[in-house]
Amino acid sequence: MSDVILKARRPSARPVWEEEPTVVGQGVKGVTLAGILVLVLGPLWCVVITSFSTQGSINRAGGLVIVPHGLTLNAYRTMLGDGPVTRALCVSLGVTVAGTVFSMVVSVLCAYGLSRSRSLGHRFLLMLLVVTMFVSGGLIPSYLVVTGLGGFDQYWALILPSAVSVFNILVLRSFYGSTAAELIDAARMDGAGDWRILWSVVLPTSRAVTAVITLFYAVGYWNSFFNVMLYMPTSSQKWPLQYVLYQYVNLGTNMPGQVNSGFGNAANATAPLSLQMAVVVLTLVPVVIAFPFVQKHFAKGVLTGAVKG
Repeated sequence: MSDVILKARRPSARPVWEEEPTVVGQGVKGVTLAGILVLVLGPLWCVVITSFSTQGSINRAGGLVIVPHGLTLNAYRTMLGDGPVTRALCVSLGVTVAGTVFSMVVSVLCAYGLSRSRSLGHRFLLMLLVVTMFVSGGLIPSYLVVTGLGGFDQYWALILPSAVSVFNILVLRSFYGSTAAELIDAARMDGAGDWRILWSVVLPTSRAVTAVITLFYAVGYWNSFFNVMLYMPTSSQKWPLQYVLYQYVNLGTNMPGQVNSGFGNAANATAPLSLQMAVVVLTLVPVVIAFPFVQKHFAKGVLTGAVKG
């Protein structure tokens, strides 16, 4: 009797207007999720396994390896022991860190200024930024401006032309505008200025959106290679990792240590395909590591920042 009473008093997690799930419905959902999981993780599995495979295993598979056989670390030894990839990794890390810091500083300051209704000309500047989302000068004027300022073959050409995203500024502005007015008024009564309010009140209460926008900028810089094609087409010593990946994978450029044929005595040597897949894996590792730490902020940071304001 007591168990019946407890079950009757126990609140149900399902709303009263929702129907109880059926066995068929649950089965369809499980099969659908399993299929989506296979479609998402299947290509990644093939890339990772192929990067650890020998040329003989790749020959037997006829391309990308699905079932692991004869795994080896030769591709990673060749890649990390070779100058171009290691140097490109350092360049990518440097550009990503410097670009992300610069972009966040500019975006945060711009968004905070536009979120204050008392700031001078904030409406005009806001409209001017919105216009740039739909109208741009184009690729050739941008190239002429950067090269005219001496940006050809310079690292800053990989950062400044794409340093600011108007969409990110609007998201930050919307979130900053929703900061409780009581907190800002209390800070002003204590004698805090705008710089102090931004640092001690606004930023601590908007960590979610700050983390999300930081990830957006970091991933953008990490994956960028088009600016390298424009402003550093010949300086291979300054190429970031993504452009090295473009050269080795898409264009088929050989790396030192890879073989041209996977037959005969070269069956256990470093295979070109496994080396290419190893470079792909290396480009994915930083994003995979950083994403779980920011994932919990996505819904709160982007949706809240986009809806409020």
